Amino acid sequence: MKNEQNNEGSQPDPKPAEENEKVQDAPPESVQQPSSGSGEDIEKVKVISALAYLIFFLPLLVNSESRYGKFHANQGLLLLLTSLAINIVGGIIPVVGWFIIWPLGMIFVFILFVMGIINAFNGKTEPLPLIGKYTIIK
Repeated sequence: MKNEQNNEGSQPDPKPAEENEKVQDAPPESVQQPSSGSGEDIEKVKVISALAYLIFFLPLLVNSESRYGKFHANQGLLLLLTSLAINIVGGIIPVVGWFIIWPLGMIFVFILFVMGIINAFNGKTEPLPLIGKYTIIK
């Protein structure tokens, strides 16, 4: 019995160590992994996808089969439509629209613009807050 106890204490079981390594290598749950497109696809169209926030249809022209490019093209189109709506509403409503709706709306659009570009360069497919849940380009 002493030999068995000594062996148990001196040699750890290799399976738990391997399982611990697997758990440590796994990404945290809070990190959003790209849900669409392969890694090669993402690396191939990462810059073009970031440019979709300036010219939304650019990824569709360059690589129309890329799911990653289509995702960011859709986000860019939603951002364009949001900006257009804010400009129209802010321009039509006198005083309140000119001095409150338009400036705050443009700050909001600029923040979403920066978030979208950062997500595209980082290889993420996180939808933009408030407007990103809608899909126009499939």
